[in-house]
Amino acid sequence: MRKPRWWAELSLIGVVYAAYTGGRLLVRGDEASAVDHGLAILRLEGLLGIDAERPLNRLFTDVPALGIPADFAYATLHYLVTPAVLVWLFRRRPAHYRAARAWLMAATLLGLVGFTLLPTCPPRLLDAAHGFTDTMAHFSAYGWWGGEASAPRGLGGMTNQYAAMPSLHVGWALWCGVMLWRYGRTPLLKALGVAYPLLTTVVVMGTANHYLLDAVAGAAVMGTGYLLAPHALRAVDRLRGTTDGTTDGAASGTAGTGEAPPVVSGGCETSAGEHIPGQRSAAAAADDTSAAAR
Repeated sequence: MRKPRWWAELSLIGVVYAAYTGGRLLVRGDEASAVDHGLAILRLEGLLGIDAERPLNRLFTDVPALGIPADFAYATLHYLVTPAVLVWLFRRRPAHYRAARAWLMAATLLGLVGFTLLPTCPPRLLDAAHGFTDTMAHFSAYGWWGGEASAPRGLGGMTNQYAAMPSLHVGWALWCGVMLWRYGRTPLLKALGVAYPLLTTVVVMGTANHYLLDAVAGAAVMGTGYLLAPHALRAVDRLRGTTDGTTDGAASGTAGTGEAPPVVSGGCETSAGEHIPGQRSAAAAADDTSAAAR
């Protein structure tokens, strides 16, 4: 298989990201249903005893030394680390790049389906009575963001703040972690592969941008994308083969195998005066060889 071209890959990733960003804006849910979904998630977490968002958020709010770096991490790392891992795979692990890229894209598109079906109000946008503080608004003087998630100040209208379920911050971090663990050759890279998704999960909850179940859904979306990616690749390969004219048939049966096509005569030869070839026996062929040697 030929190595992907960098400019084609860059264009493809740009198109998919633009479609994802545009899709997020187009599928905004109404505020009432988004708040209902957010409160329902909180109630379910309370019943399960896994509602860890409030103590984490309180800690990040009360300790700026934790809250401010967490805000920077939330606002920047998914824009930096995910492309960096893609470039690393493209340059250092090209044999695995295409499958990894297909996995990331399939999961991202599945996340967009989740935003469409389940618009969810993040904890930071719930009424203050629920006990959450928007740390990015609280510490906005230290960064370029305003009070509207990780969007630059004044550009909050360019983001869908109810696209919380699933958390693709966590999903993309998990993908990066798996790539670093699987293909990294040093203990440091493998350690980063474990630490990065765990750190991201703590950050999205501590900054009140996601619920724990959002993070779980992000991991589930990545798992589903992993299962769907090989099928998507095969479909693309079939489409590409049809476009290139290498459809099923005699030509495609031997294309790319390195095997010579079978000899039609199969040992049949036509002697002088014969119109129909006759099958020469092995003994006759051996006699000819002996005669030639003499």
